[in-house]
Amino acid sequence: MLQQSDLAIETAGLVKTFGTNRAVDGIDLLVRRGSIYGLLGPNGAGKTTTVRVLATLLKPDGGSARVLGLDVARDANAVRERISLTGQFASVDEDLSGLENLVLLGRLLGYSRRSARRRAGELLEAFGLADAAGREVKSYSGGMRRRLDIASSIVVTPELLFLDEPTTGLDPRSRNQVWDIIRLLTSNGTTVLLTTQYLQEADTLADRIAVIDRGTVIAEGTSSDLKASVGAGVMHVRLADQGQRDAAMSILEKRTGEAANTDRDPRAFTMRLSGTERAAGSLTALSQAGITVSDFSLGQPSLDEVFFALTGHGATETGSANADATGLKDKQDAAA
Repeated sequence: MLQQSDLAIETAGLVKTFGTNRAVDGIDLLVRRGSIYGLLGPNGAGKTTTVRVLATLLKPDGGSARVLGLDVARDANAVRERISLTGQFASVDEDLSGLENLVLLGRLLGYSRRSARRRAGELLEAFGLADAAGREVKSYSGGMRRRLDIASSIVVTPELLFLDEPTTGLDPRSRNQVWDIIRLLTSNGTTVLLTTQYLQEADTLADRIAVIDRGTVIAEGTSSDLKASVGAGVMHVRLADQGQRDAAMSILEKRTGEAANTDRDPRAFTMRLSGTERAAGSLTALSQAGITVSDFSLGQPSLDEVFFALTGHGATETGSANADATGLKDKQDAAA
């Protein structure tokens, strides 16, 4: 059992309301120090509101929350000295260069001019931005801005870093670069709480994941735990003719008693199966109906399929209206 000294974050029945809306509705979390912990859910699920409460930007309306052993309501200033937050929107000054942004933050955080320049140089080199150090940030790509934004959050290395959807809108290459940075941070001892609506991101990075929907944690565990919780294998079917997908889904739904889920590929769909023996019969049934299968596989469910099984909707679907979508978009660093 985890001891309090092992925990970077501990919440019990955490509640945050906005008028009659309970944006965070009784969330319990235990986050081990030195880990990457994922909060996974759609827009409007309560992820950002939870982060803002834990980062002392909002006061909780119920329950309790401790960050690095400190109460977020009573010890807010002490919490801020030990954490940092990178929100969904870049906070760097676009009219300054990358170097100037980091030097400015270093000076504000107590570095001497020489030390601030040295620290800025270290971060620019580590984040692959050294060649662009003298360029105005307005000329940076989205991936470069996000890397600079994360660098600005660790001018003073925090014990706990909140990353609120850090790769939203990035191309795959930039996303992988940010993932490498997150891994590097935790390898040096920083705890990372990551919010995301990307299933692959949570699956790739997080040691443990809390699935949040409508302000409540509906499942928690490792990626493997969550996949196993569905309790079934998944059959992936791709057809030669996309016009036969509805008929194929109908045939297999009647045969198995399970619901078929469409895929982005108009020729593909998936189904949960309680036993692999049903798979062969399913292929036979489609063949007898004159439906040609071009690709077929059985495997463990993906996190996307787990999320659908738990919530009845996809992870990128907008949830109930709450504070995550009320315009609370200002990014405020809580760096020490």
